[in-house]
Amino acid sequence: MATSGGPTVRRRRLGAELRRLREAAGVSVEEVCDLLRCSVSKVSRLENGRVPVRTRDVQDLLTLYGIHDDKHREALLALARESRRHGWWHDYHDVVPAWFEIYIGLEGDAASISVYESQLVHGLLQTADYARHVIRAEAPESPDGEVDRMVSLRLDRQRRLTGDNPPRLWVILDEAVLRRTIGGPAVMRGQLQWLRKQSELPNVTVQALPFSVGAHAGLGSTFSILGFPNSSDHDVVYIEEAAGSLYLERPSEIRRYRVKLDYLMASALSPEESMQMISSIAEDMK
Repeated sequence: MATSGGPTVRRRRLGAELRRLREAAGVSVEEVCDLLRCSVSKVSRLENGRVPVRTRDVQDLLTLYGIHDDKHREALLALARESRRHGWWHDYHDVVPAWFEIYIGLEGDAASISVYESQLVHGLLQTADYARHVIRAEAPESPDGEVDRMVSLRLDRQRRLTGDNPPRLWVILDEAVLRRTIGGPAVMRGQLQWLRKQSELPNVTVQALPFSVGAHAGLGSTFSILGFPNSSDHDVVYIEEAAGSLYLERPSEIRRYRVKLDYLMASALSPEESMQMISSIAEDMK
């Protein structure tokens, strides 16, 4: 069993395998609840890779599922141990809500990240000044030191774009994102110039979706689709909300958002035209 990737991806693999083994053995969720003394929702989160699982519980589950082969058991136990390790973002545990830790882990292992943003520049492309104003607006009561740490986390996430094996990042930005003056003209001009610079990276593409398009496939939504290098790790659609996040993983859901993304790419300006629009808007912010 492949063990590449960070703890979040490994947790997903372990959960998916435990679900497969449970279903193959004909064991009900209620039987697992009785064994682990937990709720149905806890079993669901475990099998979806949302929570870590103790190696002792994995041992008990494998016995319940009739898995006695030593190599198979040890491979899954090793995956359980690896999935409980802290990711690099643990240093920011004081400012990262639990629901966002999952996304950071997935983003850190993704081979491709495709995004439609209707309100803000995506976090992987934000400048420090822009990020600080966004975070301050979202958390007006947070101490300055906490805001600084959240900005640092955002910048640390961006280092993957220029590191080894960087992800393929494709971002579609609604024109409203480009014209919303976050932090004042100087900050916004710097952000737009940074977008142009980052779009020169071979693994980064930025498209602008102009107002002139009118109605489009992304109305009322902002979403990201994350793809992974290992074929056993299925894509994830991530939708962030005010107080949490939603992860969609069913094949039908992935297809639906892939179609949305295809329509948005076709409706948006070409990357070259997008850079011309961004430059023009930046020039007007004086």
